[in-house]
Amino acid sequence: MTEAQEERKLQVAVVTGHHPFDVIAFHDLWSSFPQFDVYVQHMEDYVTDVARMHEHYDVVVFYNFHQVTPGLETDWWEKDTKTALEQLGVSGQGIMILHHALLAYKQWSWWTELVGVEDRSFGYFMNQQLNVHIENPEHPIVAGLSDFDLTDETYTMGDAQEEQGNTVLLSVEHPNSMRTLAWTRQHCNARVFCWQSGHDGTAFSNPAFCKIMQNAIRWLAGITN
Repeated sequence: MTEAQEERKLQVAVVTGHHPFDVIAFHDLWSSFPQFDVYVQHMEDYVTDVARMHEHYDVVVFYNFHQVTPGLETDWWEKDTKTALEQLGVSGQGIMILHHALLAYKQWSWWTELVGVEDRSFGYFMNQQLNVHIENPEHPIVAGLSDFDLTDETYTMGDAQEEQGNTVLLSVEHPNSMRTLAWTRQHCNARVFCWQSGHDGTAFSNPAFCKIMQNAIRWLAGITN
């Protein structure tokens, strides 16, 4: 990332769809980051805007829960999904897989590879009290943070394994949660950050959550090493 690129606002696409969410709190979260220009959009808008999806955005955040494997859709506006998503990583723009997006496209091996977790079968538990542990304090996404408390929805899907190319940043010991809460990996030319947390306004207003989101966007855009 050049000095000129770092000075301008980072361009962030936030892709939603097929899952309800706390709309006002979610938009308030992104509005609290004045250093980013954020474009929240449905998946069908993102994948049909070919002219911008791989050129305009520095980072793409997925917050969707589509289940139909791309290529099997019946609606015309979804027909380009498979081709568009499979280009992710070629241009090097950063990719964040946030909360329920970890569980999207359960039968699609390509998305499973992007997430970096083979077992994405899951249970879920609302309003869990978590003490989140910083696993890799030297990483720019969590640098300067200490262990923190977070109230959020949890999943019991498989853990991110280091032998699968994952670097675990956050973990938790809780009977109703996977152990690895957040991890990074590489997909082609792109940095990837996966994070289980982020269900509603309770999480979005947590100072540590907000700090990690800011740091993650900058890291994914290549500003920090």
